[in-house]
Amino acid sequence: MNMNEKLREYARLTVKMGVNVSHDQEVFLTCPVECAAFGRMIMEEAYAAGAREVIMNYVDAKAQRIKYLNSDISIFETVPSWDVEKRTHYGRRKGAMISILAEDPDINCGVPGEKLMAATRARHEAFKEYYKLMDAGDIRWTLVAYPIPEWATKVFPDLTPDEAVDKLWDAIFETVRISDGADSVALWFEHDKNLKSRSKIMNDLAFDSIICKNSLGTNLSIGLPEGHIWCGGSDLSSDGYFYFPNMPTEELFTMPHCRRTDGIVYSSMPLSYQGNMIDKFSLTFKDGKVVDFTAEVGYDALERLLNTDEGSRRIGEVALVPYDSPISNQGILYYNTLFDENASCHLALGDCYPNTVKGGELLERDELLEKGGNHSANHVDFMFGTADMEIIGVTKNGEQHPIFRNGNFVF
Repeated sequence: MNMNEKLREYARLTVKMGVNVSHDQEVFLTCPVECAAFGRMIMEEAYAAGAREVIMNYVDAKAQRIKYLNSDISIFETVPSWDVEKRTHYGRRKGAMISILAEDPDINCGVPGEKLMAATRARHEAFKEYYKLMDAGDIRWTLVAYPIPEWATKVFPDLTPDEAVDKLWDAIFETVRISDGADSVALWFEHDKNLKSRSKIMNDLAFDSIICKNSLGTNLSIGLPEGHIWCGGSDLSSDGYFYFPNMPTEELFTMPHCRRTDGIVYSSMPLSYQGNMIDKFSLTFKDGKVVDFTAEVGYDALERLLNTDEGSRRIGEVALVPYDSPISNQGILYYNTLFDENASCHLALGDCYPNTVKGGELLERDELLEKGGNHSANHVDFMFGTADMEIIGVTKNGEQHPIFRNGNFVF
């Protein structure tokens, strides 16, 4: 396939597998201005799949940076009602939501942290209804990526911008299973089958906790709530359609109990957070809460993250990714969570996914908290998986079962 054919296949996969557009469905497409041509390609594929209307929502990160640098902090403490309604309106109508990520990892360098924090808090509060619709499965949504020179040269600093973009495209196509002579859709269905097989094993074992250890010094016990669900691969909407929230995806993930994590965890990869790099950091937990932390790089950014709200010092997701997996084996640091989280076991500081505990999507906030589900304006993934990661599952009666040995699943 030539480049245009690969892009067309990528657009088709986004529509067919990412959100599985159905006849007469509305599609809300968030598209950075830098990748408008690809956005229009996705539009065409969505209409070909039977979409009633495709709403193009262009975003401009560079313009947003100018706004951050020049506007008073009060501007970011609220979200205009029209901004909330334009997205929530289509969520209520069970629309499909596609977001194209074309991110410069350094776009917010120099932006005052208090403005970024204010915007995070405000959007979390303003979009409560929208997030509730997502949790209930009323929205089919997916994230896909598009390389831009600023991102590509961060990943491949020794190449020219054009060379770096080409190389990043090759890597991304590999992660989403697009290659010459291959049936991409069939490969995705096979991949989904494998992820579902592993998640069934984890759910049948119904562990009370898992213990993670490696040579970096990680020694962490993560309690799991009763009725937790390990998810992976495709999800199922409330009206019965499959979809893939992330493309690519390699993880099995669930809800940890937000008050039952104890020990210390060390990062295994840098974390790009709001335009700042946080690296070589550790978090010490007691009764589910971060009580101490270190960072060789980005200490202030990590402190800002942890102090966003009460829930930012607790974890809302634990995800398992084998060290011997497609993205990990590329040996690329993407500086983009969509990819880096699928290369390594990771934890998320902040909000939980309610549908990762039985009936969680039907619970009110306080009811979910009672079960162990965390609440926060943040959901920030950081990687801690290594080639020597050992993970043990512990049942309620104290039986121990190996899950990971030497960085990989034992089953």
